[in-house]
Amino acid sequence: MDYPYKGLEPYTLANLLDRSVELYSGNEAFGSVEGLAMSYKEMKKKVDAMVEILRQNGIKKGDKVALLSENMPNWPIAYFSITYIGAVVVPILPDFNPADVHHILRHSEAKGVFVSSRHQHTIEDLDEANVMFVVNLDTLTLIEDLSRFGYIAQFRQKIAGKIKKNEEHYKPQEEDLAALLYTSGTTGHSKGVMLTHKNLTTNAMSSFSVVAIKPDDVFLSMLPLAHTFECTVGMLVPVLHGASVRYLDKPPTPSILLKAFAKVRPTMMLSVPLVIEKIFKNKILSRINASFITRTLYKTEFFKRLIHKKAGKTLMETFGGRLRFYGIGGAPLPRYVEEFLYDGGIPYVVGYGLTETAPLLCGTPLGTTKKIGSTGPALYGVKLKIKDPNEHGEGEICAKSPSVMLGYYKDEEKTKEVFDEDGWFLTGDLGYIDDDGYLFISGRSKNMILGPSGENIYPEQIESILNQHPLVLDSLVLDKDGKLVARIHLDYEQVDKLFNAQKRPESEVKKDIENLLEEIRIESNKRLASFSKITKFIEQQEEFIKTPTKKIKRYLYT
Repeated sequence: MDYPYKGLEPYTLANLLDRSVELYSGNEAFGSVEGLAMSYKEMKKKVDAMVEILRQNGIKKGDKVALLSENMPNWPIAYFSITYIGAVVVPILPDFNPADVHHILRHSEAKGVFVSSRHQHTIEDLDEANVMFVVNLDTLTLIEDLSRFGYIAQFRQKIAGKIKKNEEHYKPQEEDLAALLYTSGTTGHSKGVMLTHKNLTTNAMSSFSVVAIKPDDVFLSMLPLAHTFECTVGMLVPVLHGASVRYLDKPPTPSILLKAFAKVRPTMMLSVPLVIEKIFKNKILSRINASFITRTLYKTEFFKRLIHKKAGKTLMETFGGRLRFYGIGGAPLPRYVEEFLYDGGIPYVVGYGLTETAPLLCGTPLGTTKKIGSTGPALYGVKLKIKDPNEHGEGEICAKSPSVMLGYYKDEEKTKEVFDEDGWFLTGDLGYIDDDGYLFISGRSKNMILGPSGENIYPEQIESILNQHPLVLDSLVLDKDGKLVARIHLDYEQVDKLFNAQKRPESEVKKDIENLLEEIRIESNKRLASFSKITKFIEQQEEFIKTPTKKIKRYLYT
């Protein structure tokens, strides 16, 4: 398969980096929002220095080295240095709790760890692992004094004479394992997704079929780099094109983001749907609902589009005025939010993919016809089909692509379950492909609920309707004894104002909330098919526990 990039064969991360350093040596590569950015030439020097540290500690082809940190400019340095010599990077999401991190380090048999100062305490409590050395990611220096790392210090002492510098300058091959990504940290749930150099490089190269990226583009990074969406599209793709990436110095609160937008004025951004949904509900929809006139006008399609257009123009200015690509993925985008993005002239692209596909499979090319509710056609090099479609053409989405994983680490049984006899990867998602090749996703097959007369009910679609209410932050639809119920997490800041909660007895406010939930249920049911109507709302006072991509962990509530 031919990609429009010369000098990248074989398709490896090492070749990707070398090519970019040669073509764009003086360009800015990675930096923080507030600080200076290193050039591609400077980046390569840092990678070379880390490669030497890895070799001094005996790291060779196939050895696993973990990477545990919040986003920072040195994160890509560690990633590229590990993969540059044929070792395997194990990115760990910083949101995982210590027990999850320890499980991943043991299961992956990681021999070393790059860790930021903020997460160093997690490694200090490690026991029973193969970790021999720790590199501080903030300073890119080997931690010589391991006294705070009890087990590591003991293990290092035990094998001290056996560690030999790796003199071999191995050049990675396309089919070599490059990254091992854990979709969950919990024992029994964790799946180590094995991605090769070719998987990752070809997925980055396929981006040309969605958007043209230029060397002067600037990405603002908001999602965790340990997630494959941000890692591939937000790191490998800009490196491939000689573009620049800026990282937030603090967690992405609204005030931090506003300052970053003004400072960086990004041309490219990635986010999960929850980010833009919150912006729309809190900053735009709340203002519309605050006035009787705009609230009334908003109910007509013509004025709704006009309001969206004006609000979209303001939002583009808030983003810094230069944005030309806003990639959204990781979870379903609610239709009402997409309608705003479309009418508002936001240059958005909804992507679809999985960790197992490195990750992208679909995306609507910028400048072409968008179909609201669709994730667009297959990317270059990707084949899609629908397995066992019903009368509506709906069935399980299957994929073939150079970016489909090798399998799950140490789990042949699970690997066999997700591939059919012809080598198609079974995504576990349900959907259909229209006559123009656009994919529409209905929901996860394991979440589907069978209706009273055999109807397929997708909770995600119902939740999208429930979440449109301005007082609903999140919802979760469940099947209880053949009836649909929904757990509802309200915007309690708004609820307190609505019911003047500070000055009234708790019992009265509680009754008001019960009445409010019933009103929302009745109102929402008017928009649902008879077999999808909710019989009961349950107040979910605590925030739902979510994955790093802000999807609710359903299995905890079923």
